[in-house]
Amino acid sequence: MKKLIFIIGIFCISNINAQKTNLAPSKPVTDKYFETNIVDEYRNLENVEDFQTLNWMKSQTAYTNSVLNRIPKRNYYLEKRLEIDNRQGNSVSNLKISSNNKYFYLKKIGNEKVDKLYYRDGFSGKERLLYDPAVYKNSEANHSFVINYISPSWDGSKIAISMSEKGNEIGDVIIVDTETKHIHPEIITNAAPATLDGIKWTDDSSAFFYVAFSVTNPKSKDFYRSTRTVLYKIGTDPDSIREVFSAKNNPNLNITEDQFPMILNFDLDQDYYIGMVVDYQTYRKTYIIKKKDLLEGKNNWKALSEPSDKAKNLDIRKDQIIFLSSYNSPFVKLCKTNIKKADFKNAEVLVPEKKDEIIKSYRVTKDGIYYTTTRNGVEAKLYLYKDGKDIPIQLPYPSGNIVLESKDEKSSDLWIRCSGWANDEQRFNYDLKTNTFRPENLSPVADYPEFKNIVIEEITIKARDGEEVPVSLIYNKDIVKNGKNPVLIDSYGSYGVSSNPFFAKTYLLWVNQGGMVAIAHVRGGGEKGDQWRLAGFKKTKPNTWRDLIDCTEYLINEKYTSKEKIAIWGGSAGGITVGRAMTERPDLFKAVIAEVGAMNMLRDEASINSQPQEFGSIKDPEEFKGLLEMDAYQHIKKGVKYPATFITGGMNDQRVVPWMPTKFAAKLMAKSASDSPVLLKIDFEGGHSGNVPIAQRYANIGDIFEFAFWQLGHPDYQPKEEIKK
Repeated sequence: MKKLIFIIGIFCISNINAQKTNLAPSKPVTDKYFETNIVDEYRNLENVEDFQTLNWMKSQTAYTNSVLNRIPKRNYYLEKRLEIDNRQGNSVSNLKISSNNKYFYLKKIGNEKVDKLYYRDGFSGKERLLYDPAVYKNSEANHSFVINYISPSWDGSKIAISMSEKGNEIGDVIIVDTETKHIHPEIITNAAPATLDGIKWTDDSSAFFYVAFSVTNPKSKDFYRSTRTVLYKIGTDPDSIREVFSAKNNPNLNITEDQFPMILNFDLDQDYYIGMVVDYQTYRKTYIIKKKDLLEGKNNWKALSEPSDKAKNLDIRKDQIIFLSSYNSPFVKLCKTNIKKADFKNAEVLVPEKKDEIIKSYRVTKDGIYYTTTRNGVEAKLYLYKDGKDIPIQLPYPSGNIVLESKDEKSSDLWIRCSGWANDEQRFNYDLKTNTFRPENLSPVADYPEFKNIVIEEITIKARDGEEVPVSLIYNKDIVKNGKNPVLIDSYGSYGVSSNPFFAKTYLLWVNQGGMVAIAHVRGGGEKGDQWRLAGFKKTKPNTWRDLIDCTEYLINEKYTSKEKIAIWGGSAGGITVGRAMTERPDLFKAVIAEVGAMNMLRDEASINSQPQEFGSIKDPEEFKGLLEMDAYQHIKKGVKYPATFITGGMNDQRVVPWMPTKFAAKLMAKSASDSPVLLKIDFEGGHSGNVPIAQRYANIGDIFEFAFWQLGHPDYQPKEEIKK
């Protein structure tokens, strides 16, 4: 027993001193890019399977845990989130409705660890448990599968269920008969429908389309290359899939290896399939084929739209194609064109551009076309286009985000899901005849009295170049502008993705603990349309982090907070935003959180999921300059006092490889002249944040929550003993 205590004691001491005495091994490599030499001091850490690298990552993770464990309210966030879940009773997500009105959805009751699959006949039907992921491979040890995608057949007789574990986005797909709960013996492995455009059933529910990989090793650099859309017939060997849309199957379409050929969503009454060659651009090339031809084995895809048409969200209705257009406009129009002579550039405009509103989505019904708009990504509205008229519809309550659901163009049924920063999502059925909304929630709407004094304010701030940047502010109604409020600023700014309002319990709990939250809708996102995205894209990417800097300075100037009270948080590509903000203005922030962040963009093309179309390629001299400019790792300088930094990664992350945050942490530890901590935590049982049991996700967010409050000086989060750096 004494020997065991001695070993544990040595381990604890080594943890405490891990950062101080255990810097990462450095084996510099010099690369030459167009007459520019770039030194990469920690190239060796890119081999995360190397024993020395892996051991360093583990020791730093152990040290980080030892530090966080000293924070008095270490488990506040986790415990509060679980308590809120129990209070609500249950939560429902991923609702899918078959053509014959069968409801399929994921549901988690109280303190259950993962969602289970349920179904019922109609909204008022009796609920039945259909599948529990805990039974999958339960004879094998150390499994913790979660359901990350479901797709029922049109008639609801079968459902495809995708499952993954430990943060992996790649998983297995099984097929279950809904009436008998019979699980088909055939298993489709190495699939990612939750990521790659789902599963689409054929009209007779005998087969489905999905995107398949050409390489079986998910860690291979070629894994995301040469993907193909395939047709799988139920009951056959999964290896007997037939390619229907791919570079190999359709060489005349000139599909490149870095593009993803996919078949878009379709309805039963449509005669065609639309194929889209997906890349990371807003507007893509599409093709069309008759359903009958493809299912008979023909391969006569025909060109439909070009990226230059600036058409998206294509939907075939009889002989017409409905779509959203930005042709010759920075905004969005709702248009239609004839399928026989499709002319997207000279289409009929149904709804013209709206001032200060971007048309976001639409659904075609028997009564007309319902569509939603957004202003600055945070203020949503609903309209009906009917008989040439544009009719605004009053929402049940002001909403930051709206999701539309409908059956088909033969039905009047329409549902909306409304949400906001402080409003839990609710689902309503709309009755056009009475112009009323009827609640149809599958889970109870809980009461949150602790959030009743929270205020939401949507503002814009003027950036250094005069551009108006939207900012969402969340704070207590009794806030005092004295420069002492601990502020958490969240920002992203890539891929044209908007930070739309949702019931953000993380933000609300932060405010409840005495803080304030700001969501900076920086350039590179989609909050103000495609031009907003292009204003933070490749060579214009500096606008992204400089918008964050300007938002921060605004909050300081308005006396909301001060430099010693600001933490910035960015995840994934948001790592570029916070990483470059802190390296450009290290004096401006007290703490930085880079969650599974893209921190070393110059090496992006060495990763398994590189995105040169979004960020640039080192093969192009101008794009190389842009990549170097957005590379936070390469901008770390020796002797600079950087803020406290919490850096996370997932060992099974297939989007941002774990060596990116690892290299950034290693260099920052070695170069920073600050006494502020630099903490690295790798989740060895996780990936890109999702696809893990809910308590694991809450715990990871809790680490961020508690680290930020500790660094911003919240008295309830200060360790009793000084933590040695």
